[in-house]
Amino acid sequence: MATSSSPISFIPARDIPPLTKKVILVTGGTAGLGKQSILEFAKHDPGHLWLAARNVAKAQETVNEVVKTVPNVRISILELDLGSLASVQRAASQFLGSSSRLDVLLNNAGIMAHPESLTKDGYELQFGTNFLGHALLIRLLLPIMQRTALQMGPGDVRIVSLTSGSHARAPPAGIVFDSLKTDASSLSAVERYGQSKLANILYAKELAYRIPDIRIASVNPGMVRTGLTNVMGKNNLAYRVILSVLSPIMGVSVEEGVKAQLWACTAKDLRSGEYYSRMGETGKGSPHTRDHKLEDDLWDWTQKELDAFLTSSQS
Repeated sequence: MATSSSPISFIPARDIPPLTKKVILVTGGTAGLGKQSILEFAKHDPGHLWLAARNVAKAQETVNEVVKTVPNVRISILELDLGSLASVQRAASQFLGSSSRLDVLLNNAGIMAHPESLTKDGYELQFGTNFLGHALLIRLLLPIMQRTALQMGPGDVRIVSLTSGSHARAPPAGIVFDSLKTDASSLSAVERYGQSKLANILYAKELAYRIPDIRIASVNPGMVRTGLTNVMGKNNLAYRVILSVLSPIMGVSVEEGVKAQLWACTAKDLRSGEYYSRMGETGKGSPHTRDHKLEDDLWDWTQKELDAFLTSSQS
């Protein structure tokens, strides 16, 4: 029976199928939804779990906790700073040198409401971290995922990207492309976050159109009670206070909130290209999520930026 918070029922212990031989990579797996995803996957006999995180020490703590619960799980750490394209490239290279397949890529990591700042490559911090770093990771891992899809059959291999209902708080233009290689100080922290999460939705839609042999979707887990302020900028006191008040009242537990992304990673009826605002619920995105020109413009901008980085990294 479905709950009041979701149109379908999903209990991870019951509904995640056996993950035998499957290789799963989760970004941002040291806390909150990412950590809970790793733990739930571990309980279903995966072939190999990869925890990708910037803080290796925290990643090791998570691995130790998971192994205590599931002693025989095979789990490895991948050092990954999504705010550095060179770090993303190194992480992808390390993974590709160690694995012959990739069944699920869960793009879970993200930051929110940080003050005006730039990534190591000169992109607006939230857009560079939440979107562009993941876009490069996807591009570098697509070949191995497509090979895995050929072996396993269409629809079995997944790319799932987390987004947020705050995509509706993006600027009026949706994505202000002229702001992306600046600190975007003309936009509020919420607008900067919103356009990064809108980009995740649009990019998943375009990828699904271009890569039909892989099932690709974006998921909004909703407001989750634990860990919301951990990914916020330290200087955004107002946002931290608001969330600390609202999340215990309106939010769900991590154990409940994680279900949407676990469902997307494993459910047979996931539809490629969709934005899921809850498990199984589509069609709730802002008008910008249905803007095909914006989708095309984002694709073109992203490929141009990634091409430039990959060319320069080879010289």
